[in-house]
Amino acid sequence: MTTGNITRAATLGILALAACTQRKINPEPVTIMRNGDRVADADAKIAEARDRVAGQQATTQYSRDSIMAAAMTGCTPDVCAAVTRGEVALGMNEAQLMAATRTTPAAWSVRRSGDAIVYTSAMQDQSPRDAVAPVALVQVQNGRVASYAYNEPSGMRIVQKQGDASAAAQATATGNALVQQGDQLVASGNADLALARYDQASVLLPNDPMVQYKIATLLDQQLRPVEALMRYQRFLHQMDLERINAVGDAYAKQAAAIAQAKERIVVLEKH
Repeated sequence: MTTGNITRAATLGILALAACTQRKINPEPVTIMRNGDRVADADAKIAEARDRVAGQQATTQYSRDSIMAAAMTGCTPDVCAAVTRGEVALGMNEAQLMAATRTTPAAWSVRRSGDAIVYTSAMQDQSPRDAVAPVALVQVQNGRVASYAYNEPSGMRIVQKQGDASAAAQATATGNALVQQGDQLVASGNADLALARYDQASVLLPNDPMVQYKIATLLDQQLRPVEALMRYQRFLHQMDLERINAVGDAYAKQAAAIAQAKERIVVLEKH
């Protein structure tokens, strides 16, 4: 056999081996859709899902209506008014709590221990809420709401007595939370952001002299003498010196702040 015949024979052998090792693919039949064609199975599934959702919504609405009817039966005028406004109130029963938050039992995780019941959200990322704010926790004692807590931007606000639910109490709680945030920012060295928190707190706590003192010290450190002087003076004006002198050591911190404010006023006025 000549060299050319050997080469041809080897080539044919390689081609034959490749043909034997090729994988045959049997494609599935392809359905070609034309404009205007509809997939019957998909339409049926969509309609089924729509009917299922509509049924769930109808069931939920019926449950809410039933809860609302039970809540409004025999309630006191204050509680009835709170339910109508959509606000949680102390003294509500469990049906009234759900009616006020426009929820059903499915929205809550309930833990019972004797006469005490604790309500928290059943979903971590979505708390039940009333007209005021998201409701983080509700404590029920002997069938009545004894306390509840709101999740607010400035932190958690707890309502344990009637006065805690007022607008003034809400402003005070928010202001105190802003002061705490400012203190933490000062400790971490972020004076600018701390000053912003104190400024916000001073609007909500206009009669709190220590807020004015905190603002004054930061302005003083930032070499803003005119503003610092005004805040120091306002701090001293708001302080009840006779009360502090009468109480003594209980107000040692305020007394030290007064002494510091007076000293800085003398220095700043010279400039």
